[in-house]
Amino acid sequence: MAAVAQAVASSKVAVGDTVIQANNLTKAFSESVVALENASFKIKKGDFVSLVGPSGCGKSTLLRLVAGLIKKTSGNLTVHGKEVTEPRADTGMMFQRPILLEWRTSVENVLLPSELLGKVTNEDKRRAMGFLEMVGLKDFEFTFPRQLSGGMQQRVALARLLQTGADILLLDEPFGALDEFTRERLNVELMRIVSQFKTTTLFVTHNIQEAIFLADQVHVMTPRPGRLAKIIDVPFARPREISLQLTPEFNKLVAEVRDVLGGDH
Repeated sequence: MAAVAQAVASSKVAVGDTVIQANNLTKAFSESVVALENASFKIKKGDFVSLVGPSGCGKSTLLRLVAGLIKKTSGNLTVHGKEVTEPRADTGMMFQRPILLEWRTSVENVLLPSELLGKVTNEDKRRAMGFLEMVGLKDFEFTFPRQLSGGMQQRVALARLLQTGADILLLDEPFGALDEFTRERLNVELMRIVSQFKTTTLFVTHNIQEAIFLADQVHVMTPRPGRLAKIIDVPFARPREISLQLTPEFNKLVAEVRDVLGGDH
């Protein structure tokens, strides 16, 4: 497992260096539909940033812009100092639904990124098995998606994301459809993994507690056209336990985010 972690964590970018930077970033789908307007921010190597805001405020649009899946309307957006114009191999994305291929086993689903790049090596297979073990699916490598719970399917999707070797992870409400208990377990698992690999992570959620629990910073967005209303630093040391959410300090941050959102969340 140490070798797997070392392979993913290796990067020429030092922790603390700016990885993602946006200046007046705007995305309009039409004259009347402006999804994101004049967003400016910097995200450093190893930072975990949560994006919160009402539906339609541009959170998912921002992730897709960083991923290179859609093109900006105006402004600047760079990853590792280069303007984003297309999808990049160093950026991986995970969605609310796991999107697994039903006819493939867990390990075969995890190996899909390697297959898309060409021949699958024995090292690729070893890493895939290692990632499944890392997300708690050591005994489910050869199980099909229909035989797994929703939470287990999301674990396979997370292992597949790690298999890409991306050092920037973009997660669009990946645990939104899960029950609260499973969601909490996966939050802890995700936090452990990204801390181990020092990946730069953008995480979209509607859940304020989840956003704060996971993040180094919470970016609070306004209703459409989505603007960055406030960046809130999260001061809690890592590793974090679920019980953190019961403390007055944690709930003070929850109240601050709610206040920025207008108190309706």
